[in-house]
Amino acid sequence: MKPFLLLATRAEDAAADDEYQAYLRYCGLEPEALVRLRLESEPLPPLDLSDYSGVIVGGSPYTSSDPVEEKSAAQIRVEAELSALLDRIVAEDFPFLGACYGVGTLGVHQGAVIDRRFGEPVGPTEIKLTAEGERDPMLRGVPHSFEAFVGHKEACSELPEHAVLLASSAACPVHMFRIKNNLYATQFHPELDADGLITRINIYKNSGYFPPHTADELIESARQSSVTEPMRVLRNFTERYARQQ
Repeated sequence: MKPFLLLATRAEDAAADDEYQAYLRYCGLEPEALVRLRLESEPLPPLDLSDYSGVIVGGSPYTSSDPVEEKSAAQIRVEAELSALLDRIVAEDFPFLGACYGVGTLGVHQGAVIDRRFGEPVGPTEIKLTAEGERDPMLRGVPHSFEAFVGHKEACSELPEHAVLLASSAACPVHMFRIKNNLYATQFHPELDADGLITRINIYKNSGYFPPHTADELIESARQSSVTEPMRVLRNFTERYARQQ
């Protein structure tokens, strides 16, 4: 099988490695079938998309809607590299799944309005599928209503007309959308289980996602939650798009 490509941007090794292990586990892949590139530490090399089954963009500490003067040189470089890559991915309708940061990357690329109106606090939230979502193969086996872990400063407040809305929450109108036939973005984290969220709470305690003194409360909430369904999105993606060499 041609491997999938994971584009990651987490500078902290513990967060980056935990994220990679989560994608391996819930995509149902062995390490040789999921190539990881850490864009925060080195430029994106030349890529031949035909070498891969699909491209996944993981979550990120970067916030797309921040003023450019507040962005680091690394973030500005990463955004330019992802935009150029998306030019090719969208043109080819090449299999793509962006998780959380996917809304800020694919959304911006396609003309969505990304801002801070619909950010959600760290923790579980109820996601509901639209009628289009219930018919979409990427959500096969996912119930109409399910819990997922979130935690984002920005979100999509307006989709372009050519996008298809697949899922929403009460606090965030765009939780998953599709462009063309094979390009997807989620605002929720399909790779996160309770242990993964707890790892990120501890790592990003002072990154502005929540008041640091609430960390213990958020960890207990994660332990009490029942998040089991979002991971189906990852397995559906890899099963649908795996290609032979």
